[in-house]
Amino acid sequence: MSDFRQWVDLASERLGARVLAANDEFFAPKNNLLKPAKPVWIEEKYTDRGKWMDGWETRRRRTPGFDWCIVQLGIPGILRGVVVDTSFFKGNYPEHCSVDACALADGARVEEVSSDAIRWAEVLPKSALKGDTQNCFEIGDSHRYTHLRFNIYPDGGVARLRVHGEALPDWKRVLALAEAACIDLAAIANGGRVLDSSDKFFSAPQNLLMPARSAHMGDGWETRRRRGPGHDWVIIRLGIAGVLRQVEVDTSHFKGNFPESCSLEVCDSAGSPHAWKEVLPRTLLQADSVHRFEITDGASASQVRFNIYPDGGVARLRIYGVPTREGRIAEGLRGLNALPDEAARAALLNCCGSSAWAERVRARRPFHDPAQLLDGAREAGEKLGENDWLEAFNHHPKIGERKAAGGPPEQARQWSEQEQRSVANSAPHLLDELANANQRYQARFGYIFIVCASGKSTEEMLALLGERMKNDPETELRVAAGEQQKIMRLRLEKMLDL
Repeated sequence: MSDFRQWVDLASERLGARVLAANDEFFAPKNNLLKPAKPVWIEEKYTDRGKWMDGWETRRRRTPGFDWCIVQLGIPGILRGVVVDTSFFKGNYPEHCSVDACALADGARVEEVSSDAIRWAEVLPKSALKGDTQNCFEIGDSHRYTHLRFNIYPDGGVARLRVHGEALPDWKRVLALAEAACIDLAAIANGGRVLDSSDKFFSAPQNLLMPARSAHMGDGWETRRRRGPGHDWVIIRLGIAGVLRQVEVDTSHFKGNFPESCSLEVCDSAGSPHAWKEVLPRTLLQADSVHRFEITDGASASQVRFNIYPDGGVARLRIYGVPTREGRIAEGLRGLNALPDEAARAALLNCCGSSAWAERVRARRPFHDPAQLLDGAREAGEKLGENDWLEAFNHHPKIGERKAAGGPPEQARQWSEQEQRSVANSAPHLLDELANANQRYQARFGYIFIVCASGKSTEEMLALLGERMKNDPETELRVAAGEQQKIMRLRLEKMLDL
């Protein structure tokens, strides 16, 4: 088993994770599950309900079934493994546990998450537990999830639940909230993670990327005292590739053990991953201070190497920058690959309304680069039959109208409006002429006029309509399908470019 605990704890209370609901918490509250501190035992401490326990503990079940609680992850992501910590639960731990997961939109209400309508995916089957133990379970599911349902059989107590995984934030939301498109590219909340480090004797380098200011000296990265030549370093994969603008090095709480100086190097994995380039030369640091350094190099990066000389402690490291288009596309593709099957089908239907096409493209995941996705989507389109194309056509509004008869998803509707922007601003008499031409076309062929409308004027649309009215039905279906393929490709590119 790989040590999945090197991945970030997506269910960390410090990252905003919450226990939303539980069917029972008679002896000890559900919120204890996500406490950042290790569980403790207090020998003589009791409550009016029984022995005080530092965890979540349900009453003794006298009926069939099992107990459960629902956790909202602090950061959505791909689960790598869970640690079910039953510390100090010896005669009252559950015999088994399991974990289900789902992906919901940001801001889902407790009532929604707890409803029977949620389709949970089992990511950890029913598994045996040991008492007073950190029970580790690797998870092989490759999908992105936002919520978990932790089940215990039949009842009992668990001290802590740790959910380690690969952070996959909602990039559309992150970038929409970004000020001047500049974000902390390395933040754990934005998917940044530590790949390697020279030393982590006193505390973990992952602390560098945690949110908020550090609480104390132990809440940072501190290396042992170096007795030989060299210096300490940490390599960080940025959550999204970008152009660096500013670096913030925070030595708060480190007074007699801060590094003498630091430097920063970058590399772009699109080229050689070992071609490090210095963007911040070795620069003196001060104790217990926040240092800000402007980066004017303009080079893009997907990884950074932060060096400290010769050793010591740093509380936080912020790498502020602007995501590149290549970075946005790479994260868009990673997000598509990680969507649960149902969500992936829904996202693809925004690009082409054929359910057969959406399913075929979904089944081809994962895609290693945008070209592979676009080629696979085109090939899936070439295998569609007449009924599949008619289903796709039905997801479009008529040229000059805003609403399709088939009621397309909101994203598809917005894209249709963007694509027909030139037509929407036309003179009323031209729009009337276009509406009449649409009716004649539909009466002749049995479906609406499909054309890749981006950048085309109303006059161009009318001319195309006139030309295509001359086609026989078989030829026109091929032409319309070709236009649908163009629309599909443009929308896939929009979907990837966050």
